[in-house]
Amino acid sequence: MSNANRFGAERVNNIYREGMLEDTTPDMPVSFEDLREEAHEAMSEEGRAYVHGGAGSEETFERNKDFSEWRIVPRMLRGVEERDLSTEFMNQTHSYPFTLTPLGVQSLLHDQAEIGTAAGASDLDVPLTLSSLSSTTMEDVAEEMGDTPKMFQFYWSSDKAIAKSFLTRAEDAGYDAIVVTVDAPILGWRERLIERGYYPFLEGEGIANYFSDPEFRSQLDQPPEDNPDAAVEHFLDIFGDSSLTWDDLQFVHDNTDLPVVIKGILDPRDARLAIEYGADAIGVSTHGGRQVDGSITAFEALPAVANEVDGEVPISFDSGVRRASDAYKALALGADSVLIGRPYAYGLAVGGASGVQTVLKNFIAEFDLTMGLAGNSSVEEISSDSLKHETELFDTVQ
Repeated sequence: MSNANRFGAERVNNIYREGMLEDTTPDMPVSFEDLREEAHEAMSEEGRAYVHGGAGSEETFERNKDFSEWRIVPRMLRGVEERDLSTEFMNQTHSYPFTLTPLGVQSLLHDQAEIGTAAGASDLDVPLTLSSLSSTTMEDVAEEMGDTPKMFQFYWSSDKAIAKSFLTRAEDAGYDAIVVTVDAPILGWRERLIERGYYPFLEGEGIANYFSDPEFRSQLDQPPEDNPDAAVEHFLDIFGDSSLTWDDLQFVHDNTDLPVVIKGILDPRDARLAIEYGADAIGVSTHGGRQVDGSITAFEALPAVANEVDGEVPISFDSGVRRASDAYKALALGADSVLIGRPYAYGLAVGGASGVQTVLKNFIAEFDLTMGLAGNSSVEEISSDSLKHETELFDTVQ
């Protein structure tokens, strides 16, 4: 599928033609709110609790979604008939400035799990970042993705041999980068799950990469197939390492030749440290509002981090993105790639691979139209000049 020209207009016109000429309306909800409602109906109570909620009172989870303090300033008569949605990220050309964010335990959403997500994404050449806590092995997902860019999100095991094995497997499977998530050395206080006493990993959900790992398996008295309870207990023993410091990042560089993204940065001081310790890219993120309740949002953090980085390395952005205008604003404030999370998750819950594909088609179409109507014919034209902060508008009125 072309990433240029008239993606948005063609998408909208096709929907209108089907509606007017064939009396056919879209199979899936178009708005995020309606999509979420239908997805919640399709999911189990545990699945809803895992995907929907944030940490604590969910203050940060809710504020994450508010991009309204910055307003798009459309420019007119700019010759936007030909629009190029491609972008460069870590020396790779991506067809769109979007990547699917890592989301674990996708078997809670749909039987197709990560294979469905990968199929929907690869059909449109949309990159994917796979969680360490996937319900499908990294090798199977990589095979489904084919030549579409893909990254592996690395949760650092306290067992160095297992950690090294994950890095080796990801490189051997053909992933293009390692995404080190640094904002979850311990899990946040997630009341929706705590109220249900529900932790999916205790059921063996979301740990396919561990159960399939040769080093992990070598440490068990019996293989996971024969004694899943013991395998789960071993996973709980070795998952995560809260003792890590910046110096430990050398371990990742020593054990992979892939570029390394440091994801979970909210403070410009940490952005500077990430660069000093060899980051090839930085991810601004609040983990979807699932870790520190009451924290600064990713969108609030982005301008200062982008100012500190000043183009030394590319920046990815996630948390709170629901619509294409959110992504546009994040790109304008310094992100080079925007990660989409809950929209595609709900698409998977409603329709499997075709649901993911439909959500992405709509997201790309809306972004294309937003970009063109704002007066930009390419992603690289989107800059801080494309926005005004609400305080600037207030000062102008005064």
